[in-house]
Amino acid sequence: MANIEVILPKMGESVAEATITTWLKSVGDTIEEDETIVEIATDKVDSEVPSPASGVIKEILFKEGDVVEVGKVIVVIGNEDSEDKSISSKNNTQTVQTLQEDTLEEDVVEKVEEPISNKSKNDINASNNFYSPLVKSIAKTENISIDELDSIAGSGTNSRVTKTDILSYLKNRDNSTTNKNIKAESSQIDKNPTKTNIPISQNDEIIEMDRMRTLIADHMVMSKQTSPHVTSFVEADVTNIVRWRNKHKDAFFKRDGEKLTFTPIFMEAVISALKDFPNVNSMLDGNKIIIKKSINLGMATALPSGNLIVPVIHNADNYNLSGLAKKVNDLANRARNNKLKPEDIQGGSYTLTNVGTFGNVMGTPIINQPQSAILAVGAIRKKPAVIETPEGDAIAIRHLMFLSHSYDHRIIDGALGGSFVRKVADYLEQFDIERKI
Repeated sequence: MANIEVILPKMGESVAEATITTWLKSVGDTIEEDETIVEIATDKVDSEVPSPASGVIKEILFKEGDVVEVGKVIVVIGNEDSEDKSISSKNNTQTVQTLQEDTLEEDVVEKVEEPISNKSKNDINASNNFYSPLVKSIAKTENISIDELDSIAGSGTNSRVTKTDILSYLKNRDNSTTNKNIKAESSQIDKNPTKTNIPISQNDEIIEMDRMRTLIADHMVMSKQTSPHVTSFVEADVTNIVRWRNKHKDAFFKRDGEKLTFTPIFMEAVISALKDFPNVNSMLDGNKIIIKKSINLGMATALPSGNLIVPVIHNADNYNLSGLAKKVNDLANRARNNKLKPEDIQGGSYTLTNVGTFGNVMGTPIINQPQSAILAVGAIRKKPAVIETPEGDAIAIRHLMFLSHSYDHRIIDGALGGSFVRKVADYLEQFDIERKI
């Protein structure tokens, strides 16, 4: 059997790299077809890479903790008699076999090295360091040289330069005298946040961030740096929804075997409002506004660890209330049990988060980039309110809830952002209490 090179597979839209978390096999181990070789992590989802064939592990090209680009060879499988023809992950030039004639060897080496010697000093691909496609793109746009890019202190895995690092560098570049000063400042602020002026006493507990919390932190900082956030608030009377759900939730569970929470009902209102205001279901690419035709609704979900993840209901407008309830429950359960697939968190166009779950009446949610807006629904509370009746105004006990809509002010102005959240509230208040399940 010839050697088989196992590559890091594509794991979802816009996923360009993954982190090697755990090797389940070592060099020399036998492996069966479809047996898991390695566990990997992309963004917030853990995945497994199965073996495409039975054989023996001949070579492992990356260590645990390494960040690997999609399409790279990560392991070579063969049998005990097969010749190792794998390519080193850290050297894309082929090793010239010593059995070849000296003249042929010189010719091959010359052809392999020629493109390297002709590379421009400003070609980022000539750097010996690994940079993600996004970091390379930013460096190219901002005319950052190889030496300048290599001088940036990275806060990612193995000191890898992240988007946050390069944006922080650009922000401070004009006010710094040398790259050396910038690197030192970045190292103190970004890479080692514990080395600050925060006083630490003997009884204080220091907790190292886990991988997911680090990713969340980077993503939240990046979102705030990218989008000027504005938040509009509306209070909605959801009395009819509360009464209707209380009346039908047992029958719904008996019929569909699913719990009927408020979330799918809120989602229905959001979907209807997105159809009325399609510009809210958008993203910004440079100077181009991309209106997403598919309504892919993200639902922020708290995990038992305290971390946060946002699974996505793709084409949410194609589901009725029962379908939305099933999707919500399924994604929430799989998220809490670490069973989500990479595609389950990809492609979201708008996000809903329920801060009322924790007893909060409202919040100012941070946009889930590259989306342009996010809606937080607060706790439903009984409050006295003025209502209009045929006999005139009256004070009654109603179920009220705040909606908090954060949006990117670069492309969504107050009129659009405020009108959208008001429309969501209108749909909630106009809920038909005679609706059949």
